[in-house]
Amino acid sequence: MWLWDDRVAQVVADALIYGQEELRLYELLAWVVMPNHVHILIQSAVPLARITRCIKGFSAKRANEILGRTGQPFWQFESYDHWVRDRYELEKVIGYIEGNPVKAGLIDWRWSSARATHAILPCLGRM
Repeated sequence: MWLWDDRVAQVVADALIYGQEELRLYELLAWVVMPNHVHILIQSAVPLARITRCIKGFSAKRANEILGRTGQPFWQFESYDHWVRDRYELEKVIGYIEGNPVKAGLIDWRWSSARATHAILPCLGRM
C-alpha cells in the first residue's frame, strides 16, 4: 500500500510519462496508480518485457529511496497483460482503468489519466 504516499505515486506517474515522452517505449493511452496496484494501457513500440523492466526498475529504486527501504523488492514479480483487439474493447478498457478509483471509493483520486490534460484516444483511428 505504498502507493497511498503521494511522493511514491508521483514517482510511478513520472516513470509512466518518462517511458512515453523521453524513452519512446510506448504510447500511453490510459493509466491509474491505485493504492496497491497500477493499470496502464499502452501501444508498445518495443517488447513488453523491456517496458516492464524500465518502469518497475526506475520507480522501485526511487520509491525505496523515498520510503527508506533498502535491499527489498518494491514490485511483485507478476504482471498481467492483455491484447486489446478493437476500438470497442479499447474504449471499454480505458473506462475500466479510469473508473477504477471511483469504483474503489476514491472519488477525487488524482493519479490517473482521467485527471490528465492530454488526449487519451490517439490510436483509435489506427485500429
